[in-house]
Amino acid sequence: MASVQNLPVNWNDSVNVKWKVVVPGKGWSSPIVSNDVIYMTTAIPLSSKSETDQVLCLIAMDKDRGTLIWKTEVFRQSGVETDPIHLKNSHASPTPILKEDRIYVHFGVSGTACLDLDGKVIWRNQSLTFTPVHGNGGSPVLVGDHLIFNCDGANRQFVAALDHRTGKVRWTKDRPPSSGRRFSFSTPLAIEVEGRSQVISAGANAVVSYDPIDGTELWYVTYDGFSVVPRPVFAHGLVYICTGYATPWLLAVRPDGSGDVTNTHIAWRTRTGVPHNPSLLIVEDELYFVSDRGIASCLDARTGQSHWRQRLGGEFSASPVYGDNKVYFQSEDGEGVVLQAGTDFSLLARNPLSEETLASYAVSQNSLFIRSMNHLYCIQSR
Repeated sequence: MASVQNLPVNWNDSVNVKWKVVVPGKGWSSPIVSNDVIYMTTAIPLSSKSETDQVLCLIAMDKDRGTLIWKTEVFRQSGVETDPIHLKNSHASPTPILKEDRIYVHFGVSGTACLDLDGKVIWRNQSLTFTPVHGNGGSPVLVGDHLIFNCDGANRQFVAALDHRTGKVRWTKDRPPSSGRRFSFSTPLAIEVEGRSQVISAGANAVVSYDPIDGTELWYVTYDGFSVVPRPVFAHGLVYICTGYATPWLLAVRPDGSGDVTNTHIAWRTRTGVPHNPSLLIVEDELYFVSDRGIASCLDARTGQSHWRQRLGGEFSASPVYGDNKVYFQSEDGEGVVLQAGTDFSLLARNPLSEETLASYAVSQNSLFIRSMNHLYCIQSR
């Protein structure tokens, strides 16, 4: 994000909107952009009589005009066989991954698939079963030859790895046993420590580091929390984890241990203003985040010392993004809040849109792409 320039600071429904197009269906997955094409997943009701019978699709749109290039049906989801989703969720919430000439899409228990850049399905996998709570959530991560994602349902909680070329299951690893509610929605994070790859996976009551090749458990930290949504982040030799509901903590963990490192490898922790849903953001030495109720914070990433904490107002689910020396926050009611990056709080703009927004931004060159309930906006200074 640091390489983008001239990102817009001010916008609304009519100012600095290069284009605005209707997106078929509904989905809170974020857009991704590559080679002037935008890719998004979406869930389209099969009929007006049923909101739960869904066609789960990947769509491709022209970045410059917003026109539809192609739409591919990946799965069909029967309402009779599908558990209810949370009011803030959708049937297409995990964000796709694009690498080279392949796009990987994930719809939770409904299945995972790989498509080419023309929208042709290369493989599908619907073999991994569990009972979801509130619908799908976490996105996959691609590590070497493996597509890895969390499967944290009510009845079973595990991490799975698929062969990215064929979609076949390469390994699954059950979560450590624990009591209480155990469902979660986080996205794994791939890191490298002392020349060794790790996949950091936060779930209910514990964050675990796995070997991406075979799922071997490397280290773990326990805590009291469930329904974990924020993705871990990694910088300055520390992994930063939010522990989920009911009272979230932010833990900074040294990832060079073995086994249970709860009492030995937590560098610092805080519970002030920690989010339940938005992920954290690292910019150089600063750690930024916003609570679900609109309290934004900037901490020293190494020590946890607070630089500032300010109320932005509104409620937040989207994760903040950084670009052009600015930090962008998007509230659920459509307001984009732009801050100057730094250790002093500096509000640059408040930018209202007229629709609900829970998806995180995509950023490409000098444009922001904002997905709302019904539309995709291309925001660009004009």
